[in-house]
Amino acid sequence: MAKKKRRTFKRNIPREQQNKARIPLWVWVTGGAVIAVLLVIGLFYLGQQGPALATGSIEGVEVLPDPGRGHTEEDVHYEDEVPAGGAHSAAWQNCGIYPEPIEEEHAVHSLEHGAVWITYRPDLPSDQVDTLRELVRNEFRRVREPLILLTPKPELETPIVASAWRVRLELDDASDERLVEFVRRYQRGPFTPEPGAACTGGIGQPLS
Repeated sequence: MAKKKRRTFKRNIPREQQNKARIPLWVWVTGGAVIAVLLVIGLFYLGQQGPALATGSIEGVEVLPDPGRGHTEEDVHYEDEVPAGGAHSAAWQNCGIYPEPIEEEHAVHSLEHGAVWITYRPDLPSDQVDTLRELVRNEFRRVREPLILLTPKPELETPIVASAWRVRLELDDASDERLVEFVRRYQRGPFTPEPGAACTGGIGQPLS
């Protein structure tokens, strides 16, 4: 007895339903364009807010343009009275307290490593100098590997200037609370070109 052949039936999906299942090309194009615009807006916003995010709530902090960097054996003429970056010596300044001025080219190399450099006018009252020195000593007690320099600097217009890579804060009083905030925020700060680099093993003999 011959076997009956089983019929297979194909499910015919109406063309209208097939069209509904497909996402039109214009939807993909429009969606891609919207995403691209949102990305551009987001990047622009971050670019505009970058300095604000870096300075946070510390009033008076100035964020400077990228000064570039590199080693040189020549003397460097810095445009700012206290440089916050730029070309510098291949040797960095050991962090700590110095009773005499130091070479800018060595200090800038320390900034590249993430140091904060506090400078003050040589005629700053002795009690204010003592306050600055105590601040530095506290950092050496607080941080395992502190990155902070303290030096006098002739011909400063402002009594005290704190600098880190690409940022600067000018102060009139060593007891200003913003100075401690600056030191805490900008040791190994957001603009540091070489985070993790040392501030020892260079040149100079700071006070103990």
